Amino acid sequence: MPVKAMILKEFLELRRDKRTMAMIIALPLLLLVIFGYAANFKVTDVPTYVYGPQAQAVASQLEAPFDVKKVDEAGTQDQATDALRAQDAGAVVLTGQPGQPATMLIDGSNLFSAQSAAAAAAASNGAFTPQVLFNPKLETSWVMVPALVGMIMAFIGTIITAIGLVRERQAGTLEQLAVMPFKASDVIVGKIAPYFVLAAVDMVLVTVLGCLVFGVPFTGSAAVLALGAALFLFTVLGIGVLISTVSQNQGQAMQMALLTLMPQILLSGMIFPLAAMAPGVRWIGYLFPLTYFNMISNGVMLRDAPISSLALPLGVLAGMAILVFTAAVLRFRRDLSPSAPKAAHKTPAPATAGSAR
Repeated sequence: MPVKAMILKEFLELRRDKRTMAMIIALPLLLLVIFGYAANFKVTDVPTYVYGPQAQAVASQLEAPFDVKKVDEAGTQDQATDALRAQDAGAVVLTGQPGQPATMLIDGSNLFSAQSAAAAAAASNGAFTPQVLFNPKLETSWVMVPALVGMIMAFIGTIITAIGLVRERQAGTLEQLAVMPFKASDVIVGKIAPYFVLAAVDMVLVTVLGCLVFGVPFTGSAAVLALGAALFLFTVLGIGVLISTVSQNQGQAMQMALLTLMPQILLSGMIFPLAAMAPGVRWIGYLFPLTYFNMISNGVMLRDAPISSLALPLGVLAGMAILVFTAAVLRFRRDLSPSAPKAAHKTPAPATAGSAR
């Protein structure tokens, strides 16, 4: 039957298309694992410092979700604020003299952790007076806008770059570059420079609109945010180049780009808090560049975090940028290398009546 033959043909084509099969089989399994182990908004461990004259006594009384990491009877309020700004702690308890209620300072830029800490403090029957810093009203938009800046740059850098370079390969542009005196690094920089500029413009627009429309504060250094954004963009653009080198058409490039973007969005702490994830899934999140850019944008915009406290995410992004760019150059160099000339096949002369003996 014609329909049966058509169905069989489609199954055979799907079996040969490994990337589509990966999307059909691997993506549902990936989503199952992510939502099963990562879809949790309840933070059960809030790193907590206890400062002041009664620090030892108060620390011994703290229960979940507070996880006491440091006790210092000489600690001051300025030191407590600095610890929260650097995200060394999610909450700091400042104790006074005996009989006086303690004050609990909470890092509001870490939304879900702050909600857990504030709820526990409110249930302490007046033992603590909670005070939320950096996001006093625990506004969701204040936390989401810095993360959306990174997500938008990741989409532009990965998808648009991958599709654009694959389109040029299909048009034969890359074959023309192969006969020109260009190094692979020169070609990559030349190709991604326009996308870099456009993504940077989008970042500025989203940041400004987020601050104006949603009232998100920008309390830190624009230079630090620009440095983090440049490293992040360099990384995701390199990922887009890598995807283009292993894709034969724009459909394949789109599929692979989505496979790299979706885990980043779900496991970067943008939607689900990293602290609430299962340990195995949480460490997967630390492999993605969006995780570290979220740390930078959140720290700069909400907490005025100094560059010293952001040295880790900046250093990791710099390492990722170097690694990805090197891999992209090596893969792209192979595409630019002239292919070996094919042997000419002579068409045999037709036999004549005199020669056919």
